[in-house]
Order: sequence, then structure tokens, then C-alpha cells
Amino acid sequence: MVPALRTAFNETFTRQRYANFLTDLNSRYPGAIEFRLAETPVFVPAYLSTQLTEACEHIIDLILEPQFKEWTERAIPDTDRVANENDHPHFLVFDFGICEDEAGGLAPRLIEMQGFASLYGFQVYYPEVLRRHFPVPDNYSQFLNGYDHDSYLALLKETILGTHSPENVILLEIKPHEQKTRIDFYCTQEYLGIQPVCLTELIQEGRQLYYLNAVTGKKTLIKRIYNRLIFDELHAAGDKLGPHLDIRQDLDVEWVAHPSWFYRVSKFTLPFIRHPFVPPTFFLNELKLPPTDLENYVLKPLFSFSGRGVVIDVTPGDLEVPDPENWILQRKVKYADVIPTPDIPAKVEIRMMYLWKDGAPRPTLVVNLARLSKGKMIGVSYNKDKEWVGGSVGFFER
Repeated sequence: MVPALRTAFNETFTRQRYANFLTDLNSRYPGAIEFRLAETPVFVPAYLSTQLTEACEHIIDLILEPQFKEWTERAIPDTDRVANENDHPHFLVFDFGICEDEAGGLAPRLIEMQGFASLYGFQVYYPEVLRRHFPVPDNYSQFLNGYDHDSYLALLKETILGTHSPENVILLEIKPHEQKTRIDFYCTQEYLGIQPVCLTELIQEGRQLYYLNAVTGKKTLIKRIYNRLIFDELHAAGDKLGPHLDIRQDLDVEWVAHPSWFYRVSKFTLPFIRHPFVPPTFFLNELKLPPTDLENYVLKPLFSFSGRGVVIDVTPGDLEVPDPENWILQRKVKYADVIPTPDIPAKVEIRMMYLWKDGAPRPTLVVNLARLSKGKMIGVSYNKDKEWVGGSVGFFER
């Protein structure tokens, strides 16, 4: 997207340089990275950064509306309601496809959003390793809004730890050392000093929770939970997970972010947004008549994760679902073939990542990640046996 930088990068790229980069990246936590990392970062020009930020801030204005909780109350399944919800999510991420606009130029289009944590640790470590192996100008950074390595980690620490000592804060997940995102858990542990803990390892005494500290070997009080657990995965695990605590009960802990925000800020929020960079989206049960150009829409279940259940090529029969209130119909966007590669161009999604510390009036845009694809959708299953696809990062022009 910055032609001079793209040309220079591609001309100096070699498979050996990429292999050296991966060896370096994997040396810190051997075997912890299971997902594919693309051969290239994304260079984001200033005008596109402005458009992305404008769209994000518009959505945040909506989330700050006094009625937002009322509007999104139905988003939370009764089976997944957790006690002690707070006033705002600590994390907001917005996924934008880089698309062709009506004039043939480039513009962002919102694809999804979530009030849930992302790779806030890995996106510090990975771009710094990448810079050691590939040419990235000094006036381009993965950090946004004026942040750098030190100021970003200071805000991340303040957001996740709050007023508590690291030993009293845990990262909660289902079998964290088996998750594909565990590299992010290990980076977070290194940067913040908090331990990844499985749901099955929690110890309850009354309303208080404890865990076994791996450093001290002692049972340690939990005051705050950095939540990486998704109920969709918990339900899917079923009996295979074994005995575990019911985290929905009234416990004497703080949540970062509270599980309800995963549902409130999600696909469920899309029909409420009106903005040029947000494709028109409708609750299926509120459509009096389906669009006549149904082929230009995508059908998505509200309560699913990682693209499960999405129907790309929609037919009238696909709309005949037993629970239309739990589905949305979203207008398709046309991803631009924006990254030249040795074979066919790659498409790009950029995730804009916010932190919202306790007491702050608004969240703060701090960092990003990117994903490259050559398939119909962004995701592993659509990019098998392809190169120059996978996880990446946007280096934004400052």
C-alpha cells in the first residue's frame, strides 16, 4: 500500500532471510508458535490510518451511549452470564478488510469487532524480531497514537494489573499450554509477570479464588483475572475438560475484561452501526424481505467464534433457520488484491487494538495486527498450501 516500500521489500526478500527470521522468532519460546506467519508486514500509509481510526472512534462513540448495555442485553446467552460485570470492556479490537472503494481506490471496511483480548503481548515481540531481518523505515511502527515499546507496556500493565501485584493476577484460559495462541500468553507472562492458569486449576474457598504459583509453589490469592477463556470453547470441551469451577458465580475477583463484553461488543453490535466504512448489516429476524441481490451478502451466526458457521455464498434456503434472531446478514465487501507477491496478490485485514484502563473516559488505540489471505476468507482453512499468507503486522506511517 506504500508502493516504494513494497517494491524495496519484495526486491530484497529471499527465502533464506525469511527462514532466518522464523528461526530467530521461534528461539525464545521453541515450539510455541503453531500458526503461520506471513513473509511480509503491511506498510500502512497515513491516509488509510486516518480512515481506520475515524471508523473505530465512531464505533466507540456508540459503545459510550448510555443505552448501549440495554441495546446489547440480548447478546449475552443466559447460560453464559457471569456475575460482577463492570462498566466497560478493557479491550476493544476492530477488524477491517482493505477493500476497493467505488472510485477504484483503497478504503477500510469493518468485518468484525470484539470486546475481548487479542495478541497484545505477541504484537510487541514479533514485530521487533521482524525488524531485525527485514527493512522497515524508522518512521513506521506497529504502535499507534504516539506509543512506543516502553509506554505501550506501561499502559498494558496498568490495564491488566490495575492496582494489584502480578502474583495476584492470572491469565485464565482452557488448557493454556495447548492453545494455538499460547505464544501470546508466554510473552504476556514475560512482560507483566502473570501466570497462565487453566480453569481446572482454580481453587475456590468461599468467594475467593486461589492458584498454585509456579515460582513460589504456594497457594496464592487471585484478585484479578485477565480473561482469555471463551464460553464457546468451554461448551465444546464438555466432559473432556474434567472437573472445573463454575466461573459464572459471584466471586471476589475483578475481570479484565468481563466475559459479558465478549458478547456485547461483537457481531451483535454491527446492525447498530451506520458509517461509510461499515457494511450494512441486519438482524435476520428483522428483515421483512431478503435483499434481491442476496449473492452480495454473507450470513453469520451471532454466537460462534473463528468464522465457524459463516455462509459466504448465501441462497434463500440458507435464510430458513430456526433462530433468525441469532443470525446477521452483512453486505459483502470486495477485498483488494493489495500486496504484490511472487505469485498472486494477497488480501489484507488489519486489526486495530485498543486498551481501556479502569477509570479512563475512552479507550486508547495502541497497536495492531494484520492477516494476509489469498482465499475467500481470512483463515487457515482458506489458505492451505499458500505462501505470503498468515499472521502479520501493520507498520503505520508516523
